[in-house]
Amino acid sequence: MAFTNQFKSLAAVLKHYQIYYKEVDFEIIKTSVLDESVRQDIVFTLKEVAYDVSEAAICENLIYPMLKAAWKLYADVFAIWSHASLEYDDELTGIPDYLISKRSDLGKIIFDSPLLAVVEEAKKDNFSAGWAQCALEMVAMQKINDDAQLVIYGLVLNGEIWEIATLENQQFIFYNRRFVIEELECLFNVLVSILESCKLQLIK
Repeated sequence: MAFTNQFKSLAAVLKHYQIYYKEVDFEIIKTSVLDESVRQDIVFTLKEVAYDVSEAAICENLIYPMLKAAWKLYADVFAIWSHASLEYDDELTGIPDYLISKRSDLGKIIFDSPLLAVVEEAKKDNFSAGWAQCALEMVAMQKINDDAQLVIYGLVLNGEIWEIATLENQQFIFYNRRFVIEELECLFNVLVSILESCKLQLIK
């Protein structure tokens, strides 16, 4: 069940929740080396697999392998969730494609503070609906955490193109550079930088 409800655009969500909008450049703060087997598998997928025939195929073939590769570097800090329910109230309830949360001391099956939401939007050149949904997920995560100063990350993508934003207090920051799957090492380091930022704010 999606979060979009009556909101059809990012602007509508931000207006409803009185959130300010800003655009900035994304800064890579940490780099790592993408596992060669992951790189080769994604290159093979882009060349040989009909990965864009469905949302599920895009998620399984492109999105999850990249997310998991970055998450594995932080598996002691974060948990990764696929199509897990996210609930705050009747309006802010749904199932994001992927979530990354703080790893609970109670064990890997216990959901803790969510920090990153990922929404797969299949229509390659129309990200508006994806950002409406993702922004609602980010608002829900902020409310669940009950900490407006904790930076929440959101990704909207179609497998090939990846867009990034954050929510902190009442400000939605959209990073105006798109990242592409063909530039695997750069995209990987973007994901690593996001997780590094999430880790740093948890240990303040």
